[in-house]
Amino acid sequence: MKRVLVIAYYWPPSGGSGVQRWVKFVKYLPKEGWEPVVFAPDGADYPSLDPSFEAEVPANVEVLRGPIWEPYAAYRSLTGAQSTQVTEISSGPKTWKQKLSLWIRANLFVPDPRVGWVRPSVKTLIAYLREHPVDVIVTTGPPHSVHLIGQKLHKKLGIPWIPDFRDPWSRMYYLRYLPMTDYTWKKLRRQEQAVLDQCNTVLACTPLVQEEFQAQTKSPVACITNGFDQEDFAGRQLSRKDRHFNLAHVGLLAADGNPLVLWQVLGSMAAADPAFKEALRLRLAGKVDPEVLEAIRQAGLEANVEALGYCDHATAVREQRAATVLLLPLRNDPQYRPILPGKLFEYLAARRPVLGIGQPDGAMARVLSQTQAGITADWADAASMRAFLEQAWQQHQSGGVPPTTGDIAPYTRRSLTHALAQLLNKVSTL
Repeated sequence: MKRVLVIAYYWPPSGGSGVQRWVKFVKYLPKEGWEPVVFAPDGADYPSLDPSFEAEVPANVEVLRGPIWEPYAAYRSLTGAQSTQVTEISSGPKTWKQKLSLWIRANLFVPDPRVGWVRPSVKTLIAYLREHPVDVIVTTGPPHSVHLIGQKLHKKLGIPWIPDFRDPWSRMYYLRYLPMTDYTWKKLRRQEQAVLDQCNTVLACTPLVQEEFQAQTKSPVACITNGFDQEDFAGRQLSRKDRHFNLAHVGLLAADGNPLVLWQVLGSMAAADPAFKEALRLRLAGKVDPEVLEAIRQAGLEANVEALGYCDHATAVREQRAATVLLLPLRNDPQYRPILPGKLFEYLAARRPVLGIGQPDGAMARVLSQTQAGITADWADAASMRAFLEQAWQQHQSGGVPPTTGDIAPYTRRSLTHALAQLLNKVSTL
């Protein structure tokens, strides 16, 4: 059996669907003839953890740990407390302490605050790999500093290397909100270009990111999206015993993705139809920025909100499967167009209709159209949102909103892991 070293900052993972990517790959790779070895930080400052994922990792998988230094404790000391925002790298107002901390983060920690993990990790892994060879190294980011580890190991030991991009790097939407100097920006771009040019194959998470990288480097660029695990969705479709019209959002809901027009549409529908107002429930499973809750309140829907807070993966799956309609607003930013949120694929598996909000020509819109799982309305397209919701409300009143039936087989974790194994086989022979 061949061996692959996976360098992943998040292990065990947080609840983010994109971060689940490598837990699922590690789970199924042995069935494809590959033995995974995982290298992760020792004592990382994770924003959240979901211990339920540990049970999915085969007991015999070797997990190595390496020391890391991160600046987050110093940040909390500087600002006095953690912010209630989902993320502070946004267009929202900042205190002078937050502005100072963002400048330090942007210019002293390049490409990201986990860069302190690079040097000790390279030293640890060189010693390990000389005694325990592997056939391929995979680094998965963000944080994209992990790719610097793979780059140095590849250069030193000559082991084939694949950087896996769960998100873009220099084109990531939130970078515009970091106060980087010209020198810092050029340094970050040089880091990115060197990783793309020096690896054996680049692995992108969406077709549009793949296209962007193909225009940027001569290295081969493959694409394997995120997906869903059929085992997580085993059993018949759930349904709530109440008669509520449940609109569910699962995951982080940040101020930059606050769907203001959607709340206004729902407020208007509720004001015009007492039965709809009585039945409507906005079930928000995950951390929600205060600006989002305030916008819902201003739309007259405060009594219709059920904010569940952070949920483990099993609870998130139940919420998805039991929803009447699933809501998926993207960040309102042109650079979000090529991104496929990881939760999209679990939404597909839940077989509930999806109301996406974002670029109608973006990556998410393509998948929703191909799988016939829902629509993508532009952020300002109140007419499309209303038409979709009114149709679902009518179906709900007439016996229930039917499940979606499109072909989602290409997005199962098993089929995606098979594609990964084929890529590893190819790269390992280079």
